[in-house]
Amino acid sequence: MKWFKQFFRSNGGSKNLVVFIVVVFVLRLLLPKLTDVTRQIKLVSYSSFLDLIDKKQIKHLYIDGQDVRGILKDSTVFQSVIPDKSVDWQQLRALGITFEVANQADYSYAWYFMMLVFAAIILGMVWFFFRQSRGGGMGSSGNIFTMGKSKARMFMPSTIKETFASVAGAQEAKEELYDVVDYLRNPKKYRRLGAKMTRGVLLVGEPGNGKTLLARAVAGEANCAFLSVSGSEFIEIFVGVGAARVRELFAQARRHAPCIIFIDEIDAVGRHRGSGLGGGHDEREQTLNQLLTEMDGFVQTTDTPVIILAATNRPDVLDKALLRPGRFDRQVHVPVPDLKSRQESLQVHAQAVKMDQSVDLAKVARGTPGFSGADLANLINEAAIIASKREVDLIAVEHFEEARDKILLGKEVKSIMLTEEDKKVIAYHESGHALARLLMPAFTSPLHKVTIIPRGRALGVTHSMPEREKYITSKEEMEAEVISALGGRAAEELIFQRLTTGAYSDFKVATDIVRRMVCSYGMVPAELGTVLYLQDGQYEYSEKTSEKIDEAVRMIMDACYKRCLEMFKQNRLKLDMLANALLEKETMYAGEIYELLNIEPRTEHTFS
Repeated sequence: MKWFKQFFRSNGGSKNLVVFIVVVFVLRLLLPKLTDVTRQIKLVSYSSFLDLIDKKQIKHLYIDGQDVRGILKDSTVFQSVIPDKSVDWQQLRALGITFEVANQADYSYAWYFMMLVFAAIILGMVWFFFRQSRGGGMGSSGNIFTMGKSKARMFMPSTIKETFASVAGAQEAKEELYDVVDYLRNPKKYRRLGAKMTRGVLLVGEPGNGKTLLARAVAGEANCAFLSVSGSEFIEIFVGVGAARVRELFAQARRHAPCIIFIDEIDAVGRHRGSGLGGGHDEREQTLNQLLTEMDGFVQTTDTPVIILAATNRPDVLDKALLRPGRFDRQVHVPVPDLKSRQESLQVHAQAVKMDQSVDLAKVARGTPGFSGADLANLINEAAIIASKREVDLIAVEHFEEARDKILLGKEVKSIMLTEEDKKVIAYHESGHALARLLMPAFTSPLHKVTIIPRGRALGVTHSMPEREKYITSKEEMEAEVISALGGRAAEELIFQRLTTGAYSDFKVATDIVRRMVCSYGMVPAELGTVLYLQDGQYEYSEKTSEKIDEAVRMIMDACYKRCLEMFKQNRLKLDMLANALLEKETMYAGEIYELLNIEPRTEHTFS
C-alpha cells in the first residue's frame, strides 16, 4: 500500500484519484475482451456448423445476428457465419445446447471503445481548461480566459534605484533622454506653448551597451512608473492574443500615468510587414498594427503623459510605419563605450569587488577597445573568479591580464605538445609582429605584451594598447598595420627560409585592411580613381574593374611585405634577441622589450 499512498501524495491527490479511476474503468471494460482474444478461435463453415449440431458436439452458443460464437464440449472456441433467421431454436433445445441471443440494444466492443475514447477526450479537455483556469500548463502562460492580459512587469517609482548617475558614459544619449525626463516631470511646461513631446524613443545600439539600464534610469530620474516587456511576449500561438496584450498594456500605462513603457527587442514584433513565410505572419502583424494604432491612432491621448521606450540592435528590419513621426520619431544611439566611458564603467563595476590599489583602471580601459559595458562587467567578474581560485585577498593587475586574454582568445592551453623547433618558429613569428610595431612608432599603437603561450586556437599573441580613441586613420597608419600583420611571415621566411601555416589569420587581417583601402577609402592607384566599390557590405563593380582591384590589392600587399623584410634584414640582431628572450620567458611586457632592445619607450597619451 506504500506505493498507493505515494501515488496519491505526489503532484496532488485529487488529480491522481481521477487518473486511477479512469485506469480501473478501462481495465474493467477491456479485460473480458482481452481474455477472449487470448483464446484461440477456430473458424468453421456453415456446413461444418450444422454437422457439429447434428453430432451434439456443441456445448454453448452465442448468437449475434448472423455471427455465431460457441464453445465445443472439448472447450474449443469456434466462430461461424450463418444465414439470416436460419436457427432452429427448438432443435437446439432438444439437443441440450445452451444458447444466448444478443440484444440489438447491446453495445459492441467497437462501440465501447469509441465511447471510451470520446470520454477520454472530454476528460482531457476538462482537465486542460481546469489547469488553464488555475494558471498552469503551456509553460505556465496564465489563465486561458485571461490570456489577453499584458505580461508587462510593473515597477513603481519607489522600487527603481537607477538614475543617470548609474549609467557610465553615453553622455550624448543621456542628454537626448533628459527631454523625456523633463516632460514626464512637468508636462504643463511644454503644453503651454503647444509643444507635443515624442511618444516613442528608440534606443539603438549593440548588445550590452546599456539600453535597458538607460530606460530604467529615465524612469528613476522622472520618478514615475515603469512597465517592462519583451517584444516576444506579445506573440502567442492564438491569433489576436498579441493585439489584446498591446491594448491591455497601454490601458495599464494610462491608469498609472505618468508612466514609461519599455519594450525590449522590439524587432521581434516590429519587423517589416509582409516579410514572413508565405508573405507575412498574421499574429505578429496584427500585434504590430495594434501597437501602431495605440501609439498614434484615431483616438488621441495627448493629456496622458505616457512615453514608449524601445530597444533594438536591428533598426534596419523595423517597419517604416513604426519609425514615422508621431511614433518612434526619435532615435537615440547608444554607442560602444569610448576610452573615457570604459574607464567610468570599470570604476562603477569595480565598487562591487575587492581590488588592489595598484590596479590602474585607466590602463585597463586602454587595453579593452571595443568592449561594451556588459563586456567590462564580465572582465571584472572573470578577474574576481581568477583571484578567488588562486585564494588571494585582492584582485591584482595580473588577474585582469589573465581575464582579458581569456575573454579575447580563450583559456590557456596546457595540454598541447610542441617541439623545440615549433616553439622557435612561434617565437620568431611573434617577435616579427612585435618588432614591426617597434620600428614604426609614428604609425602604430604602442606594444603592450608578447606571449608564446598557446590560448584558444592561437599559438602565440602580440598585444598592442591604443594610446587614445582614434576616429580618423591615415593611409600610412593602415599600411603600418598591414606590415605589422605580415611581420610574422616575414620573420619566418628570413630566419628559416621556409613557410608555415601560422600566418593564415595574419593574411586575413592584412587583406581585409588593404581591400578597404582600395574599395572604400580611395587609397588606390590613379587608374581606379576615388570611386566607392564597397557599399553596405556588397561589392559593386564590373569584371574588368575586378581585375584592377585584385591587382591593386596584390601590389599593396607585396610592397608592404617587401618593406617588412627589408626592416628585419637591417635589424636582424634585435629580431634574434627578442626571439631568444621569448623562448626563455614565454611572456614579455613592453617595458622589458624596450629595455632589452634599447628602444626609447613610447610616451603615453594623457587626458586632462
